[in-house]
Amino acid sequence: MPEQAFEANFDALVGPTHNYAGLAYGNLASTEHGLTRSQPRAALLQGLRKMKLLADLGLKQGVLPPHERPDIGTLRRLGFGGSDAQILAAATRKAPLLLAACYSSSGMWAANAATVSPGADTADAKVHFTPANLISQAHRSIETSFTASVLRAIFPDPDAFLHHEPLPANALLSDEGAANHTRFCADFSHPGIELFVYGREGLNPADRGPALFPARQTLEASQAVARLHQLDPLRKIFARQNPEVIDQGVFHNDVISVGNGNVFFYHAHAFQDPPSVLEELKSAFGRCCEGDLVLLAVTQDEVTVAEAVQSYLFNSQLVTLPDGSMCLIAPTECRETATTKACLDKILAEPNPVVSLHYVDVRESMKNGGGPACLRLRVVLTERDLARTHQGILLTDRLYNNLIDWGTRRYREELHVDDLADPALLEESRSALDELTQILRIGSVYPFQQSTE
Repeated sequence: MPEQAFEANFDALVGPTHNYAGLAYGNLASTEHGLTRSQPRAALLQGLRKMKLLADLGLKQGVLPPHERPDIGTLRRLGFGGSDAQILAAATRKAPLLLAACYSSSGMWAANAATVSPGADTADAKVHFTPANLISQAHRSIETSFTASVLRAIFPDPDAFLHHEPLPANALLSDEGAANHTRFCADFSHPGIELFVYGREGLNPADRGPALFPARQTLEASQAVARLHQLDPLRKIFARQNPEVIDQGVFHNDVISVGNGNVFFYHAHAFQDPPSVLEELKSAFGRCCEGDLVLLAVTQDEVTVAEAVQSYLFNSQLVTLPDGSMCLIAPTECRETATTKACLDKILAEPNPVVSLHYVDVRESMKNGGGPACLRLRVVLTERDLARTHQGILLTDRLYNNLIDWGTRRYREELHVDDLADPALLEESRSALDELTQILRIGSVYPFQQSTE
């Protein structure tokens, strides 16, 4: 009998410099709210309350530390010199958008941190991690190095975990992590089916992708990750995202579908060739897993793609509770939109594994382009794996209260992009992160800490 396994969620803490610079081309919410005032403290507390909800539901929940921002090291690499304050002043005058990119707290969306395959799926029975290179957006591409180092710090045991280097940083291998990856299984302890969704073929010169917005994931990147993770060829599927929905703001697959266990909740327009994708999924699941794959399809007549993007209906978290039933964790915007509320009510009323629903307020994240599912990285672990994980980041009542106190003291109530020129913000952020590493007992993971040792 395989060792009992479960899915743990690791949510990234929103950083102290959470701001709306409107940097993410193709992300409609990010563009719409660009240059408006953000609320860093509220953003942090909203994320923490969502984590606490899942922990209270009996799920394993961890936290990931935010990235250090501004990224002074990147600004130095790009030719700005002098003291940190002088670098900020020069970048403010000469390259304000570049400064905004180096201040972005987009690392809060942990679904883009990496692609993860559990030991039940991999040839060596280890949990495999491949950090996403995120090269499609400049402000996100600078996340990769820190993400890789943090994942190694949290999952350090080489007997249980295998950490791969990010894919080479080029357009052919553009990789956006778990936001374009879904795992299906009859039980977390047994091997599953891994679905990789891509937007374009990098090696095909005739494939120009969508007409308006970039396709952020390539087929070649997905294939490389699957090879690195030593997946069974019969248990991996590659599906092309519908380019028309990318042009409507579906920049990642997790904006248009979500899967968990034996359930797939998706929009009928999610894929370029829906019948073929669904038939391949059902066939693979029936061949490799016990039982049938439950398909919860939403038609354009029920919820339009535009409504799905605005409400982030499919960026709900779909989780398995300790009693084996499934629960949707949906943004409050879904309750406030008539069509999406009707859709969720219908799912709860019909016979299927999804029997409960919780709405969560993550508006600060939603305004910048990420819903509940964007905020978490899913990692399937056994109890032995969990024991080998750094314990200081696992959410307990004590840690939750400590983080609430820390954020309330350390985070500004409001922030505007004009505030990014203030050297005091840099010092406030570093001081807050320094205290956080002590709360999480994770050591000196930030460059500013290592430079003073």
